[in-house]
Amino acid sequence: MPVAVALASSEPDGGGPPVIAAPLSPRLPRWPLLIMFGLVPLWWLAGAFYLIWPLFGAVLLALLIVRGRVPLPPATGIWLLFLALVLLSATQLPSPVSLLPFGLRLGDYVTALVVGVYVYVYARERADPAAALVPICAFWIGLVALGWLGVLAPRFELTTPMEMLLPGGVAGHPYMQDLVHVTATEYSELALNPIYRPAAPFPYTNNYGSAYAMMLPCVVAYTMLRRRGILRWALLVSLPLSLAPAFLTLNRVMFASLGVGLAVLGVRAALRGNVRVGASVVGVLVIGGLTTLLIPVADLINSRVESSDTNSDRFSLYAEVIRRIADSPWLGYGAPVTVDTVTAEVPVGTQGQLWTVLFSHGVPALLCFLAWFVIVTLKIARARSAPGQWLAVVPVICLVQIPFYGMADPTITIAYFGVAVAMALVEREAGPRGARPAHPVRSPKAAAV
Repeated sequence: MPVAVALASSEPDGGGPPVIAAPLSPRLPRWPLLIMFGLVPLWWLAGAFYLIWPLFGAVLLALLIVRGRVPLPPATGIWLLFLALVLLSATQLPSPVSLLPFGLRLGDYVTALVVGVYVYVYARERADPAAALVPICAFWIGLVALGWLGVLAPRFELTTPMEMLLPGGVAGHPYMQDLVHVTATEYSELALNPIYRPAAPFPYTNNYGSAYAMMLPCVVAYTMLRRRGILRWALLVSLPLSLAPAFLTLNRVMFASLGVGLAVLGVRAALRGNVRVGASVVGVLVIGGLTTLLIPVADLINSRVESSDTNSDRFSLYAEVIRRIADSPWLGYGAPVTVDTVTAEVPVGTQGQLWTVLFSHGVPALLCFLAWFVIVTLKIARARSAPGQWLAVVPVICLVQIPFYGMADPTITIAYFGVAVAMALVEREAGPRGARPAHPVRSPKAAAV
């Protein structure tokens, strides 16, 4: 990697020694992000998607350390404080068997930060910001393809290599079984009109809906930044194709979060007179509205809700979290726990990232977690360009999802990815007082040695 020392071709006026410029930091490569995000279907088929994610984070961290002189995005400090509180909450874990799922969740939180820093630096040091979005767009194409797998082969399931390699006691843990034994869909036997709901590459269909809503602004931003190219056309084709599997997830919060995100985007566009953004919002709404003519989403959701206890189960879990956190408000309980005081079949401290953080890690951790999203929302709301304004609604979408969807998994990384590119774009738009180029232009008098 070219790390040269620049020497002045002439001595300074004072006759002193030659001026030596500081060594330039090497540019970060994009290939680790492409392997991490672009090959998600492969990691899913291997049963390693969730388990390998923190390992990729470790690779990115190593590259950042080797590079050195890493500028950190805004609000990094608040996330580091959140990580410290999560680590402290491990002292509250009920048993050693809880360490593995705790470690995976912590690994995902750390990986999200590392990916965010890596993407932020990568986007800052390149003239073409669209290049930073290529990995997340590759993930999107994989998400759409696996969504259609759920539509066309809803009963698909696979005993994966990772499932066979893990010790029986580990692979048999309910949480671990969900991660390493892959299925294309989730199926509700209680619904009046039972339907297979696309989930892959995630174990739960809510994660699919959450990831879809977060990635959609990134995909639209890329198509605005790039006016030509195979990837752009592939994404334009994938956008309408993505609606069928997304709608068939029947994720109410996915629709709500996208609705709020598009509303915020439309209001900002109207206030700033940005016709391009306004037209793109109308286009998305029209395509979505036409899709509802083919897929009776509202009827399917109503029949599912009316014939199940999904709402009452959620509220009973939330009430139990509030009751129990009063006994351990500072560090929580380390992880969700199974109790016999609620009718839901899932542990207390699930069914929403807000409740997971509150119950598992305590009130201070929750405040830090929410503060990060609020701060970055305000920071990138200043975006003026059309792509920047689309990316700026990623944390808005997340804030709507947090009370209802879990993010202690790779989906939190998607949020960080979109926010990181948005921050780099906002700094670029701010001009000389914004981002400082990672590779400053050398003086005309300087020569590489």
